[in-house]
Amino acid sequence: MGIKGLQWFVANACPDACTMVNLKEMAEKHHISHPDSPPVIVVDAMGCIRHWYTPESWVCGGQWQEYLANLQDFIKAFMAVDIKLVFCFDGVVEQKKRDEWVKRRLKNNKEIARIFQFLKSYRQQPGRGMFFIPSGLATFTRFALKSLGQETICSLQEADYEVASYGLQNNCMGILGQDTDYLIYNTSPYFSINKLCLDRMVTVMYSRENLCHALGLNITDLPLFACLLGNDIVPEDILEGFWWKCVASCPPKSQSYDKRANIILAVASYISRVPCSYSSLKDLEEMLPLASDKKLLYRGVESYLLPGQQSPWLPPSVSNSQILKQETAICPDQEIFQLAKEQHVRAENYMVYNVLSKGEVECSNTLEDELDTELPGQALIYRPVRQHIYSVLLESGKGKGYPCIHCSVSETSSLRACRLDHVL
Repeated sequence: MGIKGLQWFVANACPDACTMVNLKEMAEKHHISHPDSPPVIVVDAMGCIRHWYTPESWVCGGQWQEYLANLQDFIKAFMAVDIKLVFCFDGVVEQKKRDEWVKRRLKNNKEIARIFQFLKSYRQQPGRGMFFIPSGLATFTRFALKSLGQETICSLQEADYEVASYGLQNNCMGILGQDTDYLIYNTSPYFSINKLCLDRMVTVMYSRENLCHALGLNITDLPLFACLLGNDIVPEDILEGFWWKCVASCPPKSQSYDKRANIILAVASYISRVPCSYSSLKDLEEMLPLASDKKLLYRGVESYLLPGQQSPWLPPSVSNSQILKQETAICPDQEIFQLAKEQHVRAENYMVYNVLSKGEVECSNTLEDELDTELPGQALIYRPVRQHIYSVLLESGKGKGYPCIHCSVSETSSLRACRLDHVL
């Protein structure tokens, strides 16, 4: 999701951090400096779907051939300049970010409600300004890309972390997406999907080095900077008091900046004046109203460390923060579990691995009218089907009727973002 207001700030208050680049020329330079490996761009696929799906008549979905043609044109444009694409999709909702996931689904529900209100009021297709990704499109896109011969990955962790990690570990030419978290990770260059012009193969490259220069920070300060502005781990509501203290000690440099831009500048100024050490981070944790979770800021900074990286704001022993821990899968058959994991990574399935590993399933938003009381939400309609899938996967229904009542799988549904715990 990135950092609220940072995209606007970079584009409007820090123009040196935005450079128009020619991807063909960059690929040629990459070939020269890395003759043994082709230039690779890792694509944050979920951040690109809005760019790929362009039909004006979108609310009913169904324009599959048109969408497939768009994907083909996109791939061909990169192939023509010898750039390989690797597409990465979200594969899990991490427990530490589940509350934020629920908040976003509730926000999405309001957007969907406005779409149905528009349809009822005007009896016509909503404009692109109300666009919401048609139901199931993300899942279908994975299979579309695979059918077009593209390398497609489904993440085992937070997708933006895996995208950043893949870019760093594979010496990629860059990352294509639209998420300011890619400015925070110390990884490959970050290219904008929104600014991409396929005809000329140009886009905007965002420079974390130039951003740091404008803010008076070091690259290793960016994870703390992101946390103190609020992200998926550190909620904004506990930071507001801290922001106003920063703004009071660092008056706005320009009246043309909005409130958020002034907060960004003030937080950066505060960090630049604080000794770069773990003790300073602990002092910050004491300042913030973290309630019982005093390690929240620590975990937030740690979440941006890619394999092999360390932070001067954390103890020296802390590195490789998100290397996958040894799975404690609820599936007793490790051979089956390993197969499900491999298929998950190859984007061949989504649900099976999550059920076998943690017994968790998310039912995300779909385009359905919550006010239509005659038809239950799809999450409820298809619950018996999912129950049967759980019973088959977990073998607790062997020799018993359908549906099985002995499995225990935790579901989180976007239907009023409710928890459907132990429903089997």
